[in-house]
Amino acid sequence: MEYLTLIIVTVILGFGTQWYINHSYKKYSAVDSHTGLTGAQIARRMLDDNGLQHVQVQCVGGTLTDHYDPSTQVVRLSEGIYSSTSVSAAAVACHECGHAVQHAQGYAPMRVRTALVPLANFGSSAWLLLMIGIFLQLTNLILLACVVYGFAVLFQVVTLPVEFNASRRGLAYADNTLGLAGSGASTVLTAAALTYVAAALTSVMQLLYYLSVFANDR
Repeated sequence: MEYLTLIIVTVILGFGTQWYINHSYKKYSAVDSHTGLTGAQIARRMLDDNGLQHVQVQCVGGTLTDHYDPSTQVVRLSEGIYSSTSVSAAAVACHECGHAVQHAQGYAPMRVRTALVPLANFGSSAWLLLMIGIFLQLTNLILLACVVYGFAVLFQVVTLPVEFNASRRGLAYADNTLGLAGSGASTVLTAAALTYVAAALTSVMQLLYYLSVFANDR
């Protein structure tokens, strides 16, 4: 019953936040920013204004696949953002450049998140450890599953300040430099941030379930 409740809540959170971000993105993709600049041009301008001329801006396929790659120092914008002059394009471009600025300034939460990536990836195997532990009634293996998944949860939690800070930096640039205050850019970035909040809540609930299995097994 507990696991069924977890699945239901997870599905509701996932679909709800995904609907909201898609709705906000589409709505403001139809609103011109009136800057005359595409997402790629805005990204280039924000990077240059922050002394990051060495950071490249590239186009990547897909929708909402935008990201900053710290390993190659490249801001990658999806096709709908790269060449668009919409409010959504401006907001997303500024957000991703916010990550580039974080990287350049050595923003502590971003360094922690980067260090957690290998452990977080390993956390994806926690469910298998849990199932084996339950089947074989191995309490120590169930505890190991909790610990392993705990790293994935920690990664999700640390991601929150990283994303919020990038949005704050991006929105400040959009509002103060590009003159987009009140344009809807904040709505787009808030919607995007909610997806990370939902992911963090889901992972915390999953960890609590793992811990409850461990407690009951004991």
